[in-house]
Amino acid sequence: MENLIIFGLGEMAEIAYYYLSKEYNIVAFTADEKYINGQTFNSKEVVPFENIEKRFPPKEYRMFIAIGYSKVNTVRRDKYLEVKNKGYKFISYVSKDAFVADNVIIGENCFILEDNTIQPFVKIGNNCFLWSGNHIGHHSTIQDHCFIASHVVISGGCEIGEGTFIGVNATLRDHIKIGKYNVIGAGALILGDTEDYKVYMASPTEASKVPSNRLRRI
Repeated sequence: MENLIIFGLGEMAEIAYYYLSKEYNIVAFTADEKYINGQTFNSKEVVPFENIEKRFPPKEYRMFIAIGYSKVNTVRRDKYLEVKNKGYKFISYVSKDAFVADNVIIGENCFILEDNTIQPFVKIGNNCFLWSGNHIGHHSTIQDHCFIASHVVISGGCEIGEGTFIGVNATLRDHIKIGKYNVIGAGALILGDTEDYKVYMASPTEASKVPSNRLRRI
């Protein structure tokens, strides 16, 4: 098993540890020193990122950045670049319970969970997270630093711009281009191209004026 360091100390790091510990030897966690509150996390040593390479040299250890979509994925993007500048190589995780066509291209520091369907001729960039249960249509491209939440449908031939977040149950029609750093909210329906740095939110369901204890049938 390869030796691996996980960057992060939050829920995302805990989830990453759950999956990655089955395939890698997790030797330590790391984070910026100002965010460290204890010496261990998940029973593993926590080492300040500022001097991580002195304790765990890049030639001997690999890294995984376990950070979510904070500030529209820019926190994970920036830390990915910092780690890369230190000389570390990354791993990518693809669940054995995902369907990934054999000609799909997947970059580094990607995290692809169970029940994803990734059709032929798809390209996924670096530092992309695909949570469980998504459909990524044929000939689509997902650029670097994106986060795709669960049960998203990306139809064939789409291009997802760098740093974009797509929320649960969003649907994108085929052959459209999503701009950079878009936020596409849960349940949104996107039928055409979008510009960079746009936000698209579906209308939430409103509560009925009739309270539940007065319903005669349900």
